[in-house]
Amino acid sequence: MSQTVVLDLAQRALWLMLQLCAPALILSLVVGLAVSVFQAVTQINEMTLTFIPKMITVFATLAFFGPWMMGITLDFMQNLMIHLPDYAR
Repeated sequence: MSQTVVLDLAQRALWLMLQLCAPALILSLVVGLAVSVFQAVTQINEMTLTFIPKMITVFATLAFFGPWMMGITLDFMQNLMIHLPDYAR
């Protein structure tokens, strides 16, 4: 296996990881920002107030985007398994 093949596989794996993590992280960031603004406006400093909405958002995001995430992961793995003999050379 040449160095370019390894770097290409690593690049595609990192891109897949970024695609899988992005929806949950972005929505969690937006909810966290909204809760922080709410806390600043109302002067409520409760730590669990930031944790619970983020947790619910991440679970809802994974439930909504789960089939898409599974699809791109399966496509990546199928492509990897199909080309595995070429990579072994």
